[in-house]
Amino acid sequence: MNFRLGCAIWAYKEWVGSLFPSGSRSSEFLRLYSRRFTTVEGNTTFYSIPDSPTVQRWATETPADFQFCLKLPRDLTHQGLLTAAIPGTIAFLKRMEPLGERSGPMFAQLPPSYSPARLEDLTAFLTAFPRSQTPLALEVRHPDWFKEPYASHLNALLTDLGIGRVLLDTRPIYDCPDDPQLRSERRKPPVPLQPVVTAPFTLIRYISHPDRDFNLSYLNTWTEQVREWLTQGTQVYFFVHCPVEVHSPQNARLFQQLLAQQKVSVPPLPWEQISLNESTPPQSTQLELF
Repeated sequence: MNFRLGCAIWAYKEWVGSLFPSGSRSSEFLRLYSRRFTTVEGNTTFYSIPDSPTVQRWATETPADFQFCLKLPRDLTHQGLLTAAIPGTIAFLKRMEPLGERSGPMFAQLPPSYSPARLEDLTAFLTAFPRSQTPLALEVRHPDWFKEPYASHLNALLTDLGIGRVLLDTRPIYDCPDDPQLRSERRKPPVPLQPVVTAPFTLIRYISHPDRDFNLSYLNTWTEQVREWLTQGTQVYFFVHCPVEVHSPQNARLFQQLLAQQKVSVPPLPWEQISLNESTPPQSTQLELF
C-alpha cells in the first residue's frame, strides 16, 4: 500500500454517529476505526506503554493490512540524553513485537529543548536503533534544526541511516486569527515546513483547521506533493490532527477526496466503501415458484 491515511488516535467518543455507527461502544472503537482508515499515529504510546495483552489485542482486532505508527514514549525521548534511553527503547520495541506486519514506522518526537548541540548523542541513538527491523522517523522541534548548517547535517544523517523525517505542518492553525479552540494545538511549535524525504517513506502530521474549507488550499498543495512522492516510489503516511478532534476524520476524508479528484493514484479509503454500502438499499429478492 503506497499511501496510508489516518488520524492521531482511534478512540474518541464524539466520533460515534459520524465515523462510528450510532450506539458503538468504546471497546469497539479500534476495530471500527481500523476498517475505515489504513493507519493510525498511535499517540497513546507516547504517554504510557501498554502491557503485552493489550498489544496482542491491538493485533487481533485490526485487519492484516492495517498499520500502527507508534510514537516512542516520552519517558524515553524527553528525559535528557537519548543514549541513556537505548535499553528502554529496545525493550519498548520488544513489547510491540506482537503487532508483526501491523507495525509501521515508529517515530521519535524530540522536545524543543533538544538542540543541534546534541548531534553526537542523536547520532549514537539513531545508529543503535534496530532500523533494519523497525523503520524509524524523527521529529525535531528546536528551531536551529531548520537552519543551516544544522538542517543539512540532520538530513544527511537521516539519509545515511535510512531514517525518515517527520514533517509537521502547523500552518492551518497559525495562518488564521487567534481562536480559543486552536490554542491547545498551538502548543505545537510553528516550525518551518521543509518537505524533505530522507528514507523510502515519509510521515506527515497535518494539523488541520476545524473549518473544513480553510484546509482546502493547504490540502490541494499536499495533493501535488503526494503525487510527486508516489511517482518517485516513496511510501506516504499522512496523519490528520485537529484542535477540535471531532473534525479530524472528516478532514482526513476531505484529503482522500481531493486526491481522487486530482487522479492521484492512491488506494481507496475503506470508509468510503462502508459509506457506499450503507447508502445502497439491499436488493429485494423474489421467491421462485416451482
